[in-house]
Amino acid sequence: MPNLPKAKIAIIGGTGLEDIEGLTNIQQVNIDTPFGKPSDAVTIGKLDGIGIAFLPRHGRDISSLPPNCRPVPISTR
Repeated sequence: MPNLPKAKIAIIGGTGLEDIEGLTNIQQVNIDTPFGKPSDAVTIGKLDGIGIAFLPRHGRDISSLPPNCRPVPISTR
């Protein structure tokens, strides 16, 4: 896997949370997981010097409607 930006805090949020005020050094990162691709690219940036990652739960363009979102375990332990 390429050298990806680091985040200490990750947020999975809904509509309206994708524009985090004060977020700098913003990058859109497309990832793949053992469960498949997420709903959209992960937005990674810095907020007050802390790495933040944000994934829009239904996609930025709301292309993944709630009935089509599959549940994914939080931990793979």
